[in-house]
Amino acid sequence: MTLHLRTGLATPSTDGAVAPSSRPRAGRSRRATIALVVAVAVVASGFALGSPRSASAATSYPSWSDVQKATDNQQRKQSEIAKIQKLLKQLNADVVTKQAVAVKRGEELQQAQTAYDEQEATKQKLQAKADAADRVSKASEVRAGQLAAQLGRTGTNNLSTDLIANPGKASNLLYKLGAMSKLTEQANGIYAQAVQDRNTAQSLTDQARVAAQALSDLAAKAQVALVAANTAAAEAQTAVEAQKSNADRLKYQLAALTQKRTATQEAYNAGVVVRRVAAAKAEAKARAEAARLSGATGIPNSQGWTKPAGGYITSGFGYRLDPATHVYQLHAGTDLGASCGSNIYAAAAGTVIYAGPFGGYGNFVLIDNGNGINTGYGHVVDGGIHVATGQHVNAGQVIAQVGSTGWSTGCHLHFETRVGGVATDAVPFMSARGVTL
Repeated sequence: MTLHLRTGLATPSTDGAVAPSSRPRAGRSRRATIALVVAVAVVASGFALGSPRSASAATSYPSWSDVQKATDNQQRKQSEIAKIQKLLKQLNADVVTKQAVAVKRGEELQQAQTAYDEQEATKQKLQAKADAADRVSKASEVRAGQLAAQLGRTGTNNLSTDLIANPGKASNLLYKLGAMSKLTEQANGIYAQAVQDRNTAQSLTDQARVAAQALSDLAAKAQVALVAANTAAAEAQTAVEAQKSNADRLKYQLAALTQKRTATQEAYNAGVVVRRVAAAKAEAKARAEAARLSGATGIPNSQGWTKPAGGYITSGFGYRLDPATHVYQLHAGTDLGASCGSNIYAAAAGTVIYAGPFGGYGNFVLIDNGNGINTGYGHVVDGGIHVATGQHVNAGQVIAQVGSTGWSTGCHLHFETRVGGVATDAVPFMSARGVTL
């Protein structure tokens, strides 16, 4: 699985579904790719065999036997209560700390990517100017060559011989001489312009070459930032899973101690099953409603592509005056005004290469769809990412839920398509694959 880092991970959207203005800015890139799979360590629920797995191998959790023995011993009970309360605080603090680090690394990743994107855009502009200047210089050189040939033909006449042989035509010859002088003057000007045009073309070509060389360093920095961001996101997810698997059990044990009732693993497990069934039903109902609102969205066509979310386009791809920074810059994605909490589907099958906070994009998912194509999904609601780095997803699979995180003023999906790491307009890109956004 490869990540084309010049993903144009660009400028996050400030738009919502009603007032279009999402702003992930995006980028350009050409060459660098990085093979990356960061395994997300998910802590198991921990009660199957009676001994919960902790968030840290060094952490010691109270056993069910410890809790039962402490119930009728006041001194031991207070010690056990204090221990559980401390563990709960540690779990919460670990989540807060690691999530803060993940957010910070996500911001650094976006900054590195944006720097690359801006440099790529500069290089492309310089190259376009250099190509145009080269065409002008070639035209100037052709014109100068044509004048040189004309002067050469004129200069073959022997002026002295012609004056002696045709004294009555002296005035005509003098006229010709004046015309030659003007022609020579014009030729000199054209020669000078041709030289200037060639120098301009060469200067712009040199500048474009320097800009291209600078991309490799920026790409390397973006790759380092990506690895750090993926690592931080994985650690934050591990902390969240540890909290999920241990906090409820600790709270149950704490309640048993404070209320002087019997606490057993069997009773706790039974409660867990009931809660899980209720949560699963609620989630299924919410997703069914989101799918209903999305209509046919999320159903792959014969080419294996699908619209990633419902809603109309609220802000398109291209340069615009950024509503947050008031800077004219590239909006690298296409914003779809999908409703809050509705499903976000993988536009095509692929492998997740990033899932986590991404600066102004808020929560972000990036998928490598193969053949140099990446798709990105921004502003995911907090807790709404349903995939992990390294995971394979199918076209139309629910990968997240629509939100308004990051630089966004309303719920919508910021959708990006990238080819070779370079951001492209998703409308024609998806249209070529049979999908209308």
